[in-house]
Amino acid sequence: MVKAPTVDDVARVAGVSRQTVSNVVNSPHIVRPQTRERVESAIAELGYRPHAAARMLRTRRSSTIGVHLDPYAGGISGVVLDRFVHALTERASDRDMRVLVYAARSPEEEVARLADLREGGEVDAVIVTGTFRGDPRTGWLIEHGLPFVSFGRPWGEDDVDVPAHLWVDVDGAAGTSAATRHVQRTAGGRVAFLGWPEGSGTGDDRERGWREAGGGGPRWAVEESVGAARAAVAAALAAGEAVDGIVCASDSLAVGAHLAAVAAGRPDLPIIGFDNTPAAEALGLSSVEQLPEKVAAGALELLMGATGSIVAPRPAASGSAHVLVEPRLVVR
Repeated sequence: MVKAPTVDDVARVAGVSRQTVSNVVNSPHIVRPQTRERVESAIAELGYRPHAAARMLRTRRSSTIGVHLDPYAGGISGVVLDRFVHALTERASDRDMRVLVYAARSPEEEVARLADLREGGEVDAVIVTGTFRGDPRTGWLIEHGLPFVSFGRPWGEDDVDVPAHLWVDVDGAAGTSAATRHVQRTAGGRVAFLGWPEGSGTGDDRERGWREAGGGGPRWAVEESVGAARAAVAAALAAGEAVDGIVCASDSLAVGAHLAAVAAGRPDLPIIGFDNTPAAEALGLSSVEQLPEKVAAGALELLMGATGSIVAPRPAASGSAHVLVEPRLVVR
């Protein structure tokens, strides 16, 4: 049976002291870059992995990132967050970090859960999902000094140059703009937008992309529902609304729009969704893919830096406080 490498083995190969190896593992910022690189090379060569429990006792850190898991609500578009959590777990593991998934049914309940996790020392940082205007969770985290990044922007007046906190998000406007231009090039200039009622930060952002691309068609608003989308599009087509294609704020809305178009005798009407879920793929619908794997990588880099291994509080400074992921248009 092969003996696992120890701190002493790493120190011998790197030509440094045992304490220096410990510093590289637990406080890399205090070690000179050249020495740190030598130790990191030895760690990689030997396959050394620090004992998590012992490291927690020494550093008083859990090496754990908390992330909220939305309650299961069925539907089509919930797979995006699932992909994000899977990607986050894999990439956190590469940085010797773990992910703790917690549940809460409301923002207020989540704040209480965050307070418990912080009090018990169970997490070093948090990734908040599904942000909205006036979000009480981000305010609580800032007030209590728990490092965090949000998947979703602060939705304030200036989220880029002077953001309220670190954030990573998908550029929804870029996605719907690309979708609108694609329909205009391939089918015609009158492109409708099927989205949610005004007031949703994410939905309004996706609508903005359609407007900036000069959609030229009507704007229809429904709640997130296949049935509601089908009814709205069916009524518009029955009333003689002339459209060359439809760009939608989600795949759920796109599925409803597609069903209405087929029933109206227009099965080839171009319809583009958002999220690129298995439902869109099964129906052969084009869709904008969020690339949650890139979102997960961006969130970890904001929390930990490019090569860091321990989460530390970071200020939201201009130029380094956000990551905006460019989505991909998948045409079918």
